[in-house]
Order: sequence, then structure tokens, then C-alpha cells
Amino acid sequence: MSDQQHYQQYGGQPYDGQQFDDRQYQQQAYGDQAYGEQQAYGEQSFAEPQHPQQYDGQQFAGQQRGFDEPQQQYGGGAPEAAPQYGRSSRMSESSLRVVWVYPDLLSTYGDRGNALVVERRAQQRGLGVQRIDVRSDQSVPTSGDIYLIGGGEDRPQRLAAERLRNDGGLVRAAENGAIIFSVCAGFQILGHEFINDLGEREAGLGLLDVWTTRGEGARCVGDVLAEVNPQLSLPQLTGFENHQGITHLGEGVKPLATVQVGRGNGTGDGTEGAWRDTVFGTYLHGPVMARNPAVADLLIKLALDVNALPPADTTWYDALRTERIASAARPA
Repeated sequence: MSDQQHYQQYGGQPYDGQQFDDRQYQQQAYGDQAYGEQQAYGEQSFAEPQHPQQYDGQQFAGQQRGFDEPQQQYGGGAPEAAPQYGRSSRMSESSLRVVWVYPDLLSTYGDRGNALVVERRAQQRGLGVQRIDVRSDQSVPTSGDIYLIGGGEDRPQRLAAERLRNDGGLVRAAENGAIIFSVCAGFQILGHEFINDLGEREAGLGLLDVWTTRGEGARCVGDVLAEVNPQLSLPQLTGFENHQGITHLGEGVKPLATVQVGRGNGTGDGTEGAWRDTVFGTYLHGPVMARNPAVADLLIKLALDVNALPPADTTWYDALRTERIASAARPA
């Protein structure tokens, strides 16, 4: 049975780009209580102290962005001051806008570290960075450059999906060509649907042609090693997975990677994550960009429309990667 047949049998309709309209979703009162509080994460390991700016409702000018558009060459040594890039008309004073979505709901597994790594890798190239932390009671700005979404527990995931559907900002940002990188619960939310904490089918945002069912066997837990889709020109991925969901890929996406160690999407076909144009999803924690700084560099290159960045120090990252790859490859 194909994944598409499975999806139809499961109760879904073949994805044709339409939004879910078979149910009415009511946003639940959330209040000020934080679910899945983010863990302290050694910020000093990644970047000089930065003070993320809270989104205050300002709308930014948008611009279309495509993964396959011609990119500019950006080479040479690290600049002394922030230069003007191909996206300068979109970026405020050459500042890269990094939007960290719902840290009060989706930051259970240290995935905030991904935002810190993107900041640090951009700063190492002389770029200014404006990080915008958007809580779940705030509107998502529509024209950031890079959007990051982390993992979370089942109830916070449902609340996050409801609020993102009602808000619509992340979908509009994707329509503007923004770069979106999601992890675990965030990955499932970007798909068509997943099973929520009430055991019900919960509509996602439909930004990736995937859908998630609940696995009947043991959870997918442990270290992962995976070879990335060659089109992305990234080295081997290392990360840690912890999920019960089984994510099926439709025809509108490609696997992000193929697992060598671990279970990935849990479908038994060796796939891990998914991507389409500038929207990415993965199950890997770690956080994944601390273990794989080339992923952060890829997002920055896409945001700037360049195909190369100046070299940057990777001593700390290389030590972590070597340690974790060796650990995952070691026989149990």
C-alpha cells in the first residue's frame, strides 16, 4: 500500500493545496501559564550575549524567495562590518531576522539552541542579527527571514497548532518565501495533520505534504546518523530522536535524509524528515544545529540568496560532532 493510499484509508483527502475545511477549530484560552518551559541551554557556548527583541506587531515588507532561484556568490574573508547582501531590501539595515516561534510551548528539548547557533553563525560572518521571540499570545510576523520551531509535549503541541492556524502569520510568511525549519512537534504541525493528546486528528498548516499517525510499537528513541539528500550538499547528520509519531511523506516533499542509525520518520523506509523548497522538517534534537552547523549555514545562505559563505571557526562544533557520531556508531 502506498503512503497516499494509506493516507486515504486513514481518512484524509489527497493533498491539492487546499486548506482543511472539514472542521471548525476554536482557539482555546491559554492564559499566561507556560507549558513545556525551555531548558537552560548554555547560551554562552554559542554566542555573545544577545537580547532577543519581542515582536510588537510591526509588519515587515515581504519578498518572494525560491530555493531554485539563481544565488549570488559571496566569497572572500570574513568582513569587518556587516555588508549589503542580495536580500538587503528585505533585511533591516542588513540585519537577518530570525523568528523563534512559540518558545513558551515548543522548546521542551533544548531546541532553542538552534536559534542561538543561527545567530552565532551569522555573526561570525559579520551579519547583524535581530532575533524575534514570538510567544503563543502574540502574532507571528509575516516577513522574517528565518523561522525556527522546536519540539514539545502533546498538549502544548495541540495548543500551538490551534494558535498558528488561527493566526495565519506563519503560512503567510511561507507564501512570502521565508525559510522555515521545524523540529519534531513543529515538524508534525507543518504537515496536514497529526494525532493530538486527545487521540484526535488535529489539522496542521499544510506547509509540508506529510501526515503523522501514532505508532503502535515502542517509541523512536535514541541517537540518529543520517545521510542528507544530495541536493542539499550537507554532511552527515547527527541528532537524537524521541517521538511516538509516524510521519508519512506525500509526493510534494522529499526526505531530508536517509537514516543509517535510528528510525527517523518511523515508517520503516529509512526516511528522516522532509523538505520542500525553503521549508524543512526533522525529528532530530541535540539541538540539531549545534551538532550540524552546516544546517544553520544552509538556512543563512538561502536567506541571503548566496551559494557560499566565508569560512568560520567550527572547532567547538567539530568536537561535538566527532563525539556524537562516534557514540552513535558504536555497537550497543
